[in-house]
Amino acid sequence: MKIRIVIEGQEGIPWMRFVEIARLCEELGFDALYRSDHYMSTVSEDDRACLDAWATLAGLAACTQTLKLGTLVSPVTFRHPSELAKVVTTVDHISNGRAELGIGAGWNPVEHETFGFPFPSTKDRVAMLEEQIEIICAQWAGEPFSFRGDHYTVEGRATRPRPVSQPHPHLLIGGSGGRATTRIAARWANEYNTPYASVEQCAVRYEKLMKACESAGRAPESMTYSLMTGFVIGVDEDELRQRAARIMHFENGGDDIEAFLASHSDDWIIGSPEDCRSRINQYAAVGIDVIYLQHLDFNDDDALRLIAREIAS
Repeated sequence: MKIRIVIEGQEGIPWMRFVEIARLCEELGFDALYRSDHYMSTVSEDDRACLDAWATLAGLAACTQTLKLGTLVSPVTFRHPSELAKVVTTVDHISNGRAELGIGAGWNPVEHETFGFPFPSTKDRVAMLEEQIEIICAQWAGEPFSFRGDHYTVEGRATRPRPVSQPHPHLLIGGSGGRATTRIAARWANEYNTPYASVEQCAVRYEKLMKACESAGRAPESMTYSLMTGFVIGVDEDELRQRAARIMHFENGGDDIEAFLASHSDDWIIGSPEDCRSRINQYAAVGIDVIYLQHLDFNDDDALRLIAREIAS
């Protein structure tokens, strides 16, 4: 099982903390650091600072040597596909081929209203997702390309430069196992990521994803299936509760530690290193290839060290 780290960049993380986390992840041997793509906090009404996701990744690309860098996930509502294709290509060149694109339909209406982004219906956003992916992949291919869809029109010349990554940067589609996102992933994506799912939910979504691959005439084993979820780890009960208390503060989750842990018992990875390894093995048994651990307490470097030493090694 491959373990990757994802951080919620919209929750007040300053630039130098991004740099420190990225360099630590690289030092500890994690192969990738992803970040969410939001413009405001998704859990707090406080005015938490938020740097742009792709601008941040461009900076980190110049500060690291081996770490893959991507978004989990970029909403189609934030950027025109031609802009997103060019931004990812730029990060790919700065990093010498380490950029990865996670893309999805978007979900937060308050964020869109606050920043003036249109927020179409779910049906329209999914249609935008498919059109964006087709345009992005065509522009990455570097050949003349024109496209006329319901949401985008591109009368394109060949775009240069092509990404360093060939045939294109790793493409991840996020979803919860719905028919539309699994179908789109089966056609276009290297990886399908599902968030906050129990072992049982992952098993059901895996079957849906495999059926979508078969319907698309694609070998199911060519699709990476991943999970993004939270975690609380501790070498003993005291350390576990201390970490839980800090993460609760991040989530504005009150002060009942037991209730907080119980509320995430099915869809987070929680417990001692042995407990966490056992839960990860359960996910692996139902088809999960990669787990993205959501590092909510972004000042807790010891948690990353513990995962690297006890879980990811």
